[in-house]
Amino acid sequence: MTRFLGRLGGWCARHGRIVLALWVIAAAGLMGGSLALGRPVSNDATIPGTDAQRAHDLMVTGFGPGLAAGGTVQLVVYSDKGLLIDKAKKAAVEQAVDRIRTVPHVVGVDSPFRRGGIAANLSIGLITVRMEGNDSTKLAETTQALSKAADPARAAGLEVVPADSSTPADKEIKTGPSEIIGVVCALLVLVFAFGTLTAALVPIFTALVSVAAGLGVIGLLGYVVDVPKQAGIMATMIGLGVGIDYALFLLSRHRRLLESGVPVEESVRRTVASSGGAVVFAGGTVIIALSALMFGGFPLLSTLGWITGVSVVSAVLTSVTLVPALLGLLGHRINALRIPFLGRKRAEGSGWGGLGVWVARRPWRVLLSSVLVLAALAAPALALRLGPLDAGYGAKESESRRAYELMATGFGPGSNGPLIVIATLPGKVAKATDPIVDRLSREIDAVDGTAHVAPAKLNISGRSVMIQVIPDYAPSDSRAAEVVRDVRAISVPGVELNVGGKVAAMVDAGDRMAERTPLVIGVVVLLSALLLLLAFRAPVLAIKAALMNLVSLGAAFGALALVFSIGLGSGLVGMDAPSNASYLQTIFFSVPIESFVPLMLFAVLFGLSMDYEVFLLTSVRQAYLKHGDNGRAVAEGLGATGRVITSAALIMVAVFVAFIAYPDPMVKTFGVGLAVAVAVDATIIRGFLVPATMVLLGRLNWWCPRWLDRLLPNLSVEGHEEEPAAPPARDLVTTA
Repeated sequence: MTRFLGRLGGWCARHGRIVLALWVIAAAGLMGGSLALGRPVSNDATIPGTDAQRAHDLMVTGFGPGLAAGGTVQLVVYSDKGLLIDKAKKAAVEQAVDRIRTVPHVVGVDSPFRRGGIAANLSIGLITVRMEGNDSTKLAETTQALSKAADPARAAGLEVVPADSSTPADKEIKTGPSEIIGVVCALLVLVFAFGTLTAALVPIFTALVSVAAGLGVIGLLGYVVDVPKQAGIMATMIGLGVGIDYALFLLSRHRRLLESGVPVEESVRRTVASSGGAVVFAGGTVIIALSALMFGGFPLLSTLGWITGVSVVSAVLTSVTLVPALLGLLGHRINALRIPFLGRKRAEGSGWGGLGVWVARRPWRVLLSSVLVLAALAAPALALRLGPLDAGYGAKESESRRAYELMATGFGPGSNGPLIVIATLPGKVAKATDPIVDRLSREIDAVDGTAHVAPAKLNISGRSVMIQVIPDYAPSDSRAAEVVRDVRAISVPGVELNVGGKVAAMVDAGDRMAERTPLVIGVVVLLSALLLLLAFRAPVLAIKAALMNLVSLGAAFGALALVFSIGLGSGLVGMDAPSNASYLQTIFFSVPIESFVPLMLFAVLFGLSMDYEVFLLTSVRQAYLKHGDNGRAVAEGLGATGRVITSAALIMVAVFVAFIAYPDPMVKTFGVGLAVAVAVDATIIRGFLVPATMVLLGRLNWWCPRWLDRLLPNLSVEGHEEEPAAPPARDLVTTA
């Protein structure tokens, strides 16, 4: 691989204009095509094999129009002065209902002036609209059209707000200023790291081209596969971070070679041959970790994983082709536009090199101290609270948040997450008041935590009934999940019971995640260790590195628990407290974390942590192959990569922190978790824990049995081409 990447880098450096033009055309074409043709997205959050999915399927097939693809939309009507039943206001609402009936795909509209349609305070009502034949991916557009049709009610002084009946996959997260803030912060870090504006702009330009190409591919993939709406923001977040980091590692290596007097083209070739190999393997670990989400049993999550991996592939490709092309074009002008007093070269042995020597002299103390600090950071993770995020945690100015609060005030908190019970009967019944149905309704009503049980609805075959159950608790309340489990535990002879709805679906998703998490973790760790084994031909090092990357996850989950589950700072990251919260509660209040977020975070963080591991180990390996002294090699490797890894991590942290500004709670949790984990990984783990363990392991780091050495392909990511005098790897590390 070293020779291949070296030839590729040399060719790109010699044909820089062609490579640059091809990438710009490709990125512009892909992005322009996805914008012109549209970006089809899917709100399919099905979880095959679960009870909630079974209930949904039975509801769709057995209970007529309005429950099929078009779905149901609810509009909340509120009168802040007077009652809804006042003559003028009632007439305005009825006029709005008549207009709603004329909207395309509407097959039925239930007026608020029906049983159960108006709250006890007579100031809050609910318009229920049943749709048929509407494209489910256009739920937002349909809801806005229905809301617009209710303008006669608004003209009468009433407030009409569409309720949020969406699933997690419906949440469309649009890009905004966070990307710009992240790029600006990254540029500042690069300017301080390199001391020249020209060098700083190369990783930024490369990352932007990479992200544009990746987003274009993802947009067009929507015509072939189901692409979740979150895919774009996740691809942007990860793509920006790894795109800038990979280019940074290559550029740092190239500038060091130029300073030593190596000609430009030869420097580019050597850079891509050595650091380019590390980029390929680092990117490979991220892609493996994301792809392993397919074992999670949650189609939305698995698709989100490999779709996000597209941005990583794009970042790797631009790093080993576009970066060398730009370096070849710029030549020694890479150091142009120098900023005074920045980017000065430090004396040998200072900074990270001195830290490496210090760690090598006292590995046991460093190891124990690092473990204690990391344990303290991870301790809050024991309080991690998982659960569905309902609209009550949305931005205060959002319609969904307003509708949620009105529904909770008028119909109780559980009205925002009703349970849909589908009961398949042992035989055909003539009416929904049959004794067996009455018995079922009574047993459901007797379950602790049920506020209201609606009258049963019989399907057209007479073989099943649908019963809507309103819990006492909000969807995000953990007690709502207990109500779901208690209803499912009801046993009526001959009756098959299935419970669906948003709360039930999230309960099933959480159970599926808990069941599959060990498998996903095992697959990621095993495959990553295998990739490291192929890269460094050292089994002990590969296993140790793979396990070490799990450590940073503890700090990430600890931070999430501290900020969101315990609530120490949830208000500071932009989460809006409930309207009736006290002053202190507006700053510190508990927020549940979606059940699929930890698994997604694990995959992303494991891959990103492996990036820094690969770059550090590559440098240590190169030093070890020169002189065979393990302790000295660890110190030299940390000294050579410490500043670059820290700069790369700071860029990642800046990008992730910028995304905390997004109003969506899911993006906030990812931003906090990723930022904390990367910061801890690049400092405590790579600066202290990893060097200490490598010093203690000694030559065992590089041990490889002869039989395994013969089986492994020689991929050579250390860049032997530029060090021809170095002894072959097997002469140093292979034992009997």
